[in-house]
Amino acid sequence: MSEDFFADELVRQACDDIAARPDENRFVELLEAGDLPRERLNWLAGEEFRIVRSDQRSFALLASRFPDGAAGDLFLGLAQGEAQASSLLLDFSAALGWREKELNEYAPLPFAQVYPAYLAWCALYGTRSSVALAMVANLDEWGGYCGRIADALTSRYGLAEEAVGFFRFFATPPPGFVEQAEAAVVEGLNAGEDPVEAMRAAQALHVYEAAFWDALTTGLE
Repeated sequence: MSEDFFADELVRQACDDIAARPDENRFVELLEAGDLPRERLNWLAGEEFRIVRSDQRSFALLASRFPDGAAGDLFLGLAQGEAQASSLLLDFSAALGWREKELNEYAPLPFAQVYPAYLAWCALYGTRSSVALAMVANLDEWGGYCGRIADALTSRYGLAEEAVGFFRFFATPPPGFVEQAEAAVVEGLNAGEDPVEAMRAAQALHVYEAAFWDALTTGLE
């Protein structure tokens, strides 16, 4: 059995595992109903302000650890994408009345920051196949949430389209992203990386993203 075939099966298994879990996101559901307090939008901006900056550094570190082949291109592209998203996030926060001063002063929720903390750990100690598999396996879920959030912010909360560019940016993956991530998984497996570890990373990242959304609805009826 070729490593390419095994990697395809690994990606399919990881995606199926995540897709089979309950697709519940109370934050998004409240937002779509127009029932989310506006202050929670500021929470979202404040949390993402730290997450994006942390993830940018994590992907840059991964690119330096695995500079060659598809993995190097993947991680460098992800780091550059986070830099672009950081600028778009300022447009969102400005629409809420927050500038960088307020974003820096915001006290993040510990459970909302588990996701970037785990990604930072992966950047230091993880494998290229683990991170690549986690990114592609969680792609549809994260992108789907972002698309729904952008639509709800404009239709329910009156934000202009230019204010939701951050979420539009993540709603659709860049062309060739899935193929590039799968190629990085193959490279890792060819180098002897553990496929079980890669599956665990994909599952963990899914759980930590769920914790992020749950943290943003803490205390709501």
